[in-house]
Amino acid sequence: MTPYQVNSPCTPQCVTRARPPATRLETVKRWVRLAGALAAAAPASARGEELGGHARRVLDALDVRLEAPEHRLSVPGSTGTLLVANHISWLDIVGLLAVEPAAFLAKREVADWPVFGPMASRMGTLFLDREALRALPDGVARLAALLRSGRSVVVFPEGTTWCSAPGGQFRRAAFQAALDAGAPVRPLTISYREGGVPSTIAAFVGDDTLAASLHRVASARDLTLRIDAHPVLLAAGDRRSLAVAAQRAATGERGGLISA
Repeated sequence: MTPYQVNSPCTPQCVTRARPPATRLETVKRWVRLAGALAAAAPASARGEELGGHARRVLDALDVRLEAPEHRLSVPGSTGTLLVANHISWLDIVGLLAVEPAAFLAKREVADWPVFGPMASRMGTLFLDREALRALPDGVARLAALLRSGRSVVVFPEGTTWCSAPGGQFRRAAFQAALDAGAPVRPLTISYREGGVPSTIAAFVGDDTLAASLHRVASARDLTLRIDAHPVLLAAGDRRSLAVAAQRAATGERGGLISA
């Protein structure tokens, strides 16, 4: 296993419902609405803010409530912001895209996902081959260049999905890119609830399939995706200390919906 090819102990058996599922009729209606939302997002002409609108329509189609900051997650300045978050599900990406049309750093396999892969490509996603160790320095350089250009980038430093917090250790490579670019780092916490109760229903882990995960989300009742933004970390020190500070913020006590 390479230093950034991470295995999570979480499996589909970790995924449980906190509430009874929606009725079959409600679930079918969501699938129909989702098909419409994805069809609208498919044209290659969609970019930036428009894709953010499509992401919000996907959440609406699935009856997923989004609790998130009312302002941009990025910090105004000459560089973009490195947005780092714990990683639970493919739905994390949709929720973050609904808040801000940032680029993403993702594993190469995401590019092949139906609909979501092309959307990620149009957002300027940097796809990383986790099995190619030699490609890591080039990936860090490309990420730093994107940040220098003023583009904010979302990274999931755990390297894979976990069913819930605290998750895995934050890998350091992306933080080196922030240091190289002089870009601020914004830690984020992603969590899910069903009817106000912590839930793993949205988790996409282990050998789970995208179709099975989509079905669980489409049949969930009162599902909420929450994004907490924590205080910004300046690009200073070394990548290890920066990664540790970001992980403590993202996986420790939750911050507020709006943070400084």
